[in-house]
Amino acid sequence: MKVLYVSSEALPFMASGGLADVAGSLPKALRKRLIGCRVVMPLYDGIRQELKDQMTFLTSITVPVAWRRQYCGIFEAKANGVIYYLLDNQYYFKRDGIYGYYDDAERFAFFSRAVLEILPHIGFKPDIIHCNDWQSALTPLYYSTMYATREGYENIKTIFTIHNIQYQGTYGMELINEVLGLRPQDRGLIEYDGDVNFMKAAIETANRVTTVSPSYADEILDPWYSHGLDTILRQRKWKLSGILNGIDTELYNPETDADIFKNYSAADFSAKAENKRALQELLGLPQRADVPLMGMVTRLAGHKGLDLVKAVLDELLATTEIQMVVLGSGEWQYEEFFKQMAAKYPDKFALKLGFIPSLSRKIYAGSDLFLMPSKSEPCGLSQMIALRYGSIPIVRETGGLRDSIHDSGDGAGNGFTFANYNAHEMLYTVRRALEGYAKPDGWKILVKRAMECDNSWGKSANEYIKLYKAVLKD
Repeated sequence: MKVLYVSSEALPFMASGGLADVAGSLPKALRKRLIGCRVVMPLYDGIRQELKDQMTFLTSITVPVAWRRQYCGIFEAKANGVIYYLLDNQYYFKRDGIYGYYDDAERFAFFSRAVLEILPHIGFKPDIIHCNDWQSALTPLYYSTMYATREGYENIKTIFTIHNIQYQGTYGMELINEVLGLRPQDRGLIEYDGDVNFMKAAIETANRVTTVSPSYADEILDPWYSHGLDTILRQRKWKLSGILNGIDTELYNPETDADIFKNYSAADFSAKAENKRALQELLGLPQRADVPLMGMVTRLAGHKGLDLVKAVLDELLATTEIQMVVLGSGEWQYEEFFKQMAAKYPDKFALKLGFIPSLSRKIYAGSDLFLMPSKSEPCGLSQMIALRYGSIPIVRETGGLRDSIHDSGDGAGNGFTFANYNAHEMLYTVRRALEGYAKPDGWKILVKRAMECDNSWGKSANEYIKLYKAVLKD
């Protein structure tokens, strides 16, 4: 079986979020299971030069963009045993960062069509083209309307994965003639509520649609979560399923992680106490083993549940023996609020603004608890990383958080959960966790159980292989 995995970002080349983690990990896990998986992505200017130096130029072609044809250079690289194709066009991709430009629709329409145009030139005809999020959502549309009957393109299946339904690729109808080049009879596939909607086109035309957790697959059928796409998703429910993402357990491994203060394992996690002490020292907090330390590594955005935190954090810190650290950046209101808390409770609360990967590892390893009260969370990786490092998650039951974290109240869970999006329900759950921490023998059992959870990509890869086999039988 041959799979071409299409992503707008992928580690180790370029990343802005969780999609890059998935595109860097899932193909590797599929390869280990003897699936011929290769990845295609844009060749961004921001890719590190040492990685560019390892690329091999294969050839150049031109790609139709409506009535124009644009240059596309095809480069090949190998990382972690996986072959990557990086598509070059300096007009579209020689820019800072990845997204956020006025012509993103044209840039990723070019990329989506280039994915199909390169196939005769790379010596790799896939059985399945697996696309991800709106940036590659036009590939299933172009395949079904323009390429399926062409010689050399026969019998390819397409799968589309929704990582976050909030970002759909919605633009004005003028794109149809100026950028997309669709025939009049195909325009209904991409039109939605009077606009062009890239994600809607993929939902219509892909053979199967997946999301990044089973619960999220159910949630996006509800208008509360769907950002307007629930109608089309309910019509195509038969092709929708959810597969929980995993994490790279080699990358996130407390036994070998060079970024933490002292290594430890599920078999012997006594050195976790030293990580906590050293983290407290680094943050300027009192070095107390008896006080539970709760961490958050997050974007400071409303949908991450920070309005719940804002509502009750002063009460929690004023009335409870607890320390807390927040690492992240984002909306001004939350940055300012956390600055105020750090000033008011310097012995209890520490704030570090920014994205600091090495510090995030130290927080996972040094914290006792890890808070994720998200309003919505398609999958979430932080809760799985926290489990791996023995930091017990406190989460709201939504999306992938509900699928990966189960309340320890029944004696068999791996964290603490609450159902309703309510600040005091979250506060009550935090206090339940603190009661558990006060019982050392039971807490050690919980930490060991958490660290032994299997959230590796191996489980997820096996589920994708089942899906691939099913779609090939359709």
